[in-house]
Amino acid sequence: MTADILYHSLGMILDPVVLLSILLGAVYGLFIGALPGLTATMSTALLVPITFYMDPLPAIALIVASTAMAISAGDIPGTLLRIPGTPASAAYTDESYQMTVKGKASQALSLGFFFSAIGGLFGATVLLLTGPLLARISLNFSSFEFFWLAVLGLLTCALVSGSNVARGFVSLMLGLLIATVGLDVTTGAPRFTFGQIELMGGVSFIPVMIGMFAFSEILRGFTTNKIGEGTMPQLGRIVPFKGIGELLRKYPFSAIRGATLGTTVGALPGVGGDLAAWIAYGMSRRFSRTPEKYGTGHPEGLIEATSSNNAGLSSAWIPALVFGIPGDAVTAIAVGVLFMKGVAPGPRLFVENPTMPTAIIMTFFASNLLLFPLGFIAIKVARHVLSIPRSVIVPIILICCFLGSYAVNNTLFGVWIMLIAGIVGYLMERNGFPIAPVILGLVLGPVLERNFIMSMQISGGNLLGFFQRPIACGLGVVICTIFIFVLLKSIRSWLTGASARRREDLLTNAENVAKSRSGDH
Repeated sequence: MTADILYHSLGMILDPVVLLSILLGAVYGLFIGALPGLTATMSTALLVPITFYMDPLPAIALIVASTAMAISAGDIPGTLLRIPGTPASAAYTDESYQMTVKGKASQALSLGFFFSAIGGLFGATVLLLTGPLLARISLNFSSFEFFWLAVLGLLTCALVSGSNVARGFVSLMLGLLIATVGLDVTTGAPRFTFGQIELMGGVSFIPVMIGMFAFSEILRGFTTNKIGEGTMPQLGRIVPFKGIGELLRKYPFSAIRGATLGTTVGALPGVGGDLAAWIAYGMSRRFSRTPEKYGTGHPEGLIEATSSNNAGLSSAWIPALVFGIPGDAVTAIAVGVLFMKGVAPGPRLFVENPTMPTAIIMTFFASNLLLFPLGFIAIKVARHVLSIPRSVIVPIILICCFLGSYAVNNTLFGVWIMLIAGIVGYLMERNGFPIAPVILGLVLGPVLERNFIMSMQISGGNLLGFFQRPIACGLGVVICTIFIFVLLKSIRSWLTGASARRREDLLTNAENVAKSRSGDH
């Protein structure tokens, strides 16, 4: 990439129309992301009619800025109200909310915006410098590699489900079971639809996520009589971005590791950046020196997960721009917009009009830099959310639950799904079963099933086919090692607990015998 191309691309970005599109898109994304259930994908879809009347670069700049901000703003309801704004933020909602309970909401929100910006800038830099190379590598991934990647994502349920791995596994199985609802991947036969046409397309994870996190929280408030004044957690002192430098010195590799992981996972076609947050949070807990602090309001996992968010969002454009293969739902919409404008993404675009893809990449730098000032304003305004009495904010949350669930398919069926999921989520948490693995299983279930069936068809039913390709073999060995390690650790913990219980029983029996003998005398 020559300096002349960079110079002309920069000139295109500095056009007032493009800059205004980036600013308006960022403000719009901040608003959409902060509302529970309204995801970055939904915000992008709502922008498509507006892009009909715009030139190609401002149209894409509008989409890029809105999605970058929406992904980051999804942490706001998760941190303040324990309601994830996006699927990615669901991976660490409990962690950030525990920081709010401790009066550290300012730090949690600051971490979200600051490290999302750092991750986005890192991903944009990789996209600018090594995009074509990473795209070629990701194109070598077949169904075998995607299967192992989905398994790796599912394994994180053992890392985000607290200390009880068995209950986390049960929650994960429930999510995978819900993911099987709909039409069979191979035969097209309906499964678990019970004659309902709405279930033919499967159960959307957005109403389930809203129900299990938001509606269940409302039910919990009613059952514990916490609907009145003064029951919301205290924010503490609001000083945006205070203490970020200290956290960078304390956890210097977390941001780098999260951004690198997000960039790598986001570059894989069809995967997107949501999975990166789950894997990043799980890996952070696995390799942390203090894993027992996770789930109690520990910033280390938040740094890694939020860094991966926007990094994955940026790198998802690598296959989209270089080969015209969308990396996720957002880039699929954006590629459609580019085709509608007469700009065909692919290798020829870099040859025939290199300034256009370079200018698109530069919009990521501008969009992520806006996270600092707009994030500062959002953090300052956030204190007013918890200053509202709960008797007022609960009906508002309930309205957002209904609107978000209805907006998925514009039917009341999504609202019913949300209500049922809310009751199930309430009962699960009341009995100590984590919710996050359910959402993870629901999101990754179709990916796992589709790639497993394709791989079995390719290998003729031979399971060794999953280890015959070099990359697949490497992923498979790593994942099997992690699984065996977790299994052995669980068995060791069970044996240790069993021996401790036997010792307690022996001591109790000995004490009872001694007491009976002393009574005889």
